[in-house]
Amino acid sequence: MTVAHRSAPRQTAGMDAAIVPDDKDWTWVLDSVCAECGFDSASFAVTEVGGMIRENAAAFAVVLAGDAALLRARPDPATWSALEYGAHVRDVYRLFRERLALMLDEDDPLFANWDQDATAVEERYAEQDPGDVSAELVVAAELLADAFDAVAGEQWHRQGRRSDGSVFTVDTFARYLIHDPVHHLHDVTAS
Repeated sequence: MTVAHRSAPRQTAGMDAAIVPDDKDWTWVLDSVCAECGFDSASFAVTEVGGMIRENAAAFAVVLAGDAALLRARPDPATWSALEYGAHVRDVYRLFRERLALMLDEDDPLFANWDQDATAVEERYAEQDPGDVSAELVVAAELLADAFDAVAGEQWHRQGRRSDGSVFTVDTFARYLIHDPVHHLHDVTAS
């Protein structure tokens, strides 16, 4: 599975149970406003993505500074906890930095698949230290934001591909990326 947005990862039972994969193609956010979080990928200049990443990371740091037991608590069995969302966003920032580097360094790279659901279980997101996740998320966000800030001119048109056939330019890749952490911040703060 490629990285995708997830509003409510589902598990069959318990924290360590196999997560039912989210197999939706979330590239629709490039053409439509997200009804859940209000994200509109056409409402900003792509050069703003670096700042948006930094703002999102700062907001997640505030969320992850809360009580560890509450951060680990799921609102229901079908929805990740704030800590799990934070760990996922950290890993999304790391992965997208790698993919951005590929797009800038190689011609039309094919991205390796990433099973975010398996990663959540294997890396035991729910058991990680919230302070560590917060610090790592901020660092990963800053590195990715700096990488996007350095993109210039024709680099915005360089392409990369997912194995499902989706083709991104650096521009659409940036817009697709930022929806994921924005939406997940909405997931953990909307209530």
